[in-house]
Amino acid sequence: MNLHLNRTSSLILAVAALFVAATESKQVSAKPNVILILADDLGPGLLGAYGQQLIKTPHIDRLATEGMKFNNYYGGVFCAPARWTLMTGLHDGRMGGWRHSKAGLPIKRDSGEITEVEYQEEMAKVKAGAHPIHPQEVFLGQIAQQVGYRTAQFGKLDRGFLTWAERVERFGWEFHEGYYDHQRAHGFYPPYLWRNGEKFALEGNYDPRCGKMSEKGDEPVGSGGKTYSQNVFIDGILKYMRESKDEPFFIYHSTQLPHGPVAIPEIHADFVDNESLSLAEKKYGSMVKMLDDHVGLIIAELKSLGIDDNTVVFFTSDNGHELYYGPKPAFHKQILFNGEKANLDDKKWRTSDNGDVFDGAGGRAGLKRSGYQGGMQCPMIVRWPGRIAPGSETNILSAHYDFMATLGDLVGTKPPTGKDSISYLPTLLKKPQNESHDFVFVYNLNNRMGSSALISKDGWKLVEIDRKKDRFQLYNIKNDNEERHNLAAQHPERLSRLKELFLQQINSERSDI
Repeated sequence: MNLHLNRTSSLILAVAALFVAATESKQVSAKPNVILILADDLGPGLLGAYGQQLIKTPHIDRLATEGMKFNNYYGGVFCAPARWTLMTGLHDGRMGGWRHSKAGLPIKRDSGEITEVEYQEEMAKVKAGAHPIHPQEVFLGQIAQQVGYRTAQFGKLDRGFLTWAERVERFGWEFHEGYYDHQRAHGFYPPYLWRNGEKFALEGNYDPRCGKMSEKGDEPVGSGGKTYSQNVFIDGILKYMRESKDEPFFIYHSTQLPHGPVAIPEIHADFVDNESLSLAEKKYGSMVKMLDDHVGLIIAELKSLGIDDNTVVFFTSDNGHELYYGPKPAFHKQILFNGEKANLDDKKWRTSDNGDVFDGAGGRAGLKRSGYQGGMQCPMIVRWPGRIAPGSETNILSAHYDFMATLGDLVGTKPPTGKDSISYLPTLLKKPQNESHDFVFVYNLNNRMGSSALISKDGWKLVEIDRKKDRFQLYNIKNDNEERHNLAAQHPERLSRLKELFLQQINSERSDI
């Protein structure tokens, strides 16, 4: 009898083990959902995970404590190139680059400055003159779409600055909701937004400029309208998640937050009684808090739907920090806190030294549109319960254009040849990263001083100051991430090699199409 019981117990255990193994295998083989949250002008220094003290960001920080934080990650230097490189999997120096259309036409039409007929005529010119898309080009959304994923984008649509439904769909978004015009996205109270080519009105919003505030940021809280765009987007995202929970989905949330001018329906409780902050600073802090709260809502919804363990959440920003409060006028004039004039050598402008109460760039030199770390080094945090080791960090050299190959690895496909994208999924899963970049290239077509750079895998960084005058700087960011010590004079051969490589990337041709 005992022998029979032992055999029966062994059989039950074996069946149970097979069931567990099959369940685990199913979970591992199941296509994971993917959510990419792209903040707007959010420097790493604004997040607790990267050192922020004044603004509490517990939900975004939780992504880091339960996932992996990147410490050597790069975006663009401002909106259009950052979004172009993310969408295409190419660095922003490639031939044709990120040329964008001029924004603002819908505002002119809505304000009566031009008629509907004139608007349609101008839009026809925009479409005819838009950067043509090769029929074989593959964009980010299509990577997931081509293997059966539902795909959706919410927020600032396209890659900048004026777009239309067919073009957004061409980028691979089965569903989209948000702004077609990035100039309208500088206000948070639009009279209407777009959903799959259909205009829908927002209650209580009437300003053609979408409630855009002044640069001073001293307007009363809640002024501009009744319905705040970010609240529309989070409702749409949660609804889409509920509707898609039984199918694999890829959601791209390109939020306006915390891009200014500052506007918020109410001041967050954390700042209401803080007398040391100006109204503009309270508004800005509340915008960051709202973004953090909405990340929390997304994670809570994943848990409620029972799909948390099978969803990878990425959080990053398009470029580095920008000032919409405090010492912004001083930055524009390049005046240091002590009244001296800033320069690009030993007196670079830093949020840590010049009155930014939040130190949004976290000690890094420069801000948005700068080729210094403050303009291009971005946060990147990735959470995937049960797959990514909690509280892990990486110093792998990576950039926005790597997301395409990483997404392909996650969903079970490969991007087409000719892309600059390299998957960092092995790093996320603590596996050997057999393929890596020799360098990352970040380029500003406008060629402002100190606006483009090349970072090598061994930590050397070349910054272009003035190409026509052959002015470049050299830094070792492994030892000097604040770029305080220009080493060009000490390492002329290294400077020459990196400069040659840098110049080769500008308007370089692609090998695929």
